[in-house]
Amino acid sequence: MTLGGASKRGLALLALLLAALIVVPHFVNDYLLTILILILYFAYAGQAWNIMMGFAGQLSLGHAIYVGLGAYTAAALYVHFGIGPWIGLLVAVPVAMICGAVIGFLAFRFGVAGVYFAILTIAFAEFARIGFDHIGYTGGSAGLFLPVAQYAHNDLWNLRGKPVMFYYVMLAFTAAAFLLCQFLLRSRMGYFWRAIREDEEAARALGIDTFRYKMLAVVISAGMTAVAGVFFAFYYNNLFPEQVFHISRSIELILAPIIGGIGTLFGPILGAFVLTGLSEGMTELLHGLGIDVPGAKQVFYGVCLLVVVLALPDGIWPWLARRLRLERP
Repeated sequence: MTLGGASKRGLALLALLLAALIVVPHFVNDYLLTILILILYFAYAGQAWNIMMGFAGQLSLGHAIYVGLGAYTAAALYVHFGIGPWIGLLVAVPVAMICGAVIGFLAFRFGVAGVYFAILTIAFAEFARIGFDHIGYTGGSAGLFLPVAQYAHNDLWNLRGKPVMFYYVMLAFTAAAFLLCQFLLRSRMGYFWRAIREDEEAARALGIDTFRYKMLAVVISAGMTAVAGVFFAFYYNNLFPEQVFHISRSIELILAPIIGGIGTLFGPILGAFVLTGLSEGMTELLHGLGIDVPGAKQVFYGVCLLVVVLALPDGIWPWLARRLRLERP
């Protein structure tokens, strides 16, 4: 078994990329390190979303709800009870998985599919946004703030420290998500997911319990996304419902796998590098030219999506892998 079906050349490039990512914090300034953290964050979250859409073929446009639940659960435990993020993670992930199970059960049991399932996920994310706006215990619309202090050293247990510590934490999460998705994709469940994605009726006719495996997809994806939420809370130190649960947050999460290649293991990673790298580069260029254009990043995202959909409907990775022979024939 090889990683993501990669050829020897692909594995060599992957090893080089991993080595570069391990040493690069020692050679870049804080700004570039922040961009790299953002890239890894979107690569990780995109990998989590890819399980639902790329593997099982269930379009979710409300994944921000799982980010928000993970973030608010861990942050509230830390602020009110002093419970560290790693323990909070053990609570946040099940909370998001239960929420995913509820959404999945309502949708799959009553035959809500396709665009209607996507609308249902948006609706739940909006319910969460409005609900958290009125929950005083988590700060309501005024926001929830984590205590910030100047630490002379990195406190990994409480995720308090310098950006380089957050970088390595996110790198570890991204690598773990890649390996987990590799395992899932090559497992019996992964084959069933792909059968459901290609033709659910045919999969059901072959005896696959489509309800069960779609439920597993949404629950696993929700749990993984909640981990991104916990990281988000402790990295940014402030949470606002309008910011965390907004549909724009969900759209941001899905762009990397769409640009990189839905259903592939390398697509979300490549898409995150391309999209975030180019958008941040464009932002810096505009600032350098003294041009301030509100919404320029969103327009750039839209243009990128349009170009990729028209020119490379399968995403950049499948095209790149064929051109450079990075995957086994």
